[in-house]
Amino acid sequence: MLIDTHTHLYSEQFEDDIDEVVLRAKENGINRFYLPAIDQSYTEKMLNLEAKYPNDMFAMMGLHPCSVHPDTLELEMSHVKEWIDKRKFKAIGEIGIDLYWEKAYLKEQQDAFKTQIEWAKEQNLPIVIHCRDAFNEVFEVLDEVKDEKLFGIFHCFSGTKEDAQRAIDFNLKLGIGGVVTFKNGKIDQFLNEFDIKNIVLETDSPYLAPVPFRGKRNESSYLTYVCEKLVDVYHLLPEQIAEITTKNALDVFERYEN
Repeated sequence: MLIDTHTHLYSEQFEDDIDEVVLRAKENGINRFYLPAIDQSYTEKMLNLEAKYPNDMFAMMGLHPCSVHPDTLELEMSHVKEWIDKRKFKAIGEIGIDLYWEKAYLKEQQDAFKTQIEWAKEQNLPIVIHCRDAFNEVFEVLDEVKDEKLFGIFHCFSGTKEDAQRAIDFNLKLGIGGVVTFKNGKIDQFLNEFDIKNIVLETDSPYLAPVPFRGKRNESSYLTYVCEKLVDVYHLLPEQIAEITTKNALDVFERYEN
């Protein structure tokens, strides 16, 4: 069994064939899908998909940093808080800082990130971090809020070996997806220096499809290509990769379920 710890299967790209996409994933041994939130414009679609596949899909709640804008921030944050007070989610995510698309709202992104981390702690929930061109800024916030209640996943990890160690030191698993299969991804060159207990698998569908599908729509069934790459990196059998990373994912998302 494999777990896709990060997949936007509720997005527009899957409107016409979601059932086939889910079936393909299940046929490839993927039978748990964790759905990261973006903003309130996607909440209904995400929760509808979760309701359609209640034994397979598990929703998170949070405000994506690319949706942080001063004009709508208060409304979006209220939306997140209202939902996490209303029902249980598997994580607060995806949250974090993105300076690739917009550098002007760094302070707003940091504040939203910090607030949502505090909400996660109150709910005993993991956080799922989005970080793009912002490792130092993300770590700066984590330094301020670090305690025994902080845990989660550093989604789509694409940093250096030093960044990986810092993330692990914050009690975060490294979310490994299609980037590990890219020739210029570089993380495959040092990943085996970290115990596989620190790794979870993800696709970030419909984005970041692994080789040989790079540039095309990603989907959860392609998680097998990530697994195969980790076979090369860790010199373990696919069954071992699946067993260990599945346990790692459940340790994060189901930590306080029992």
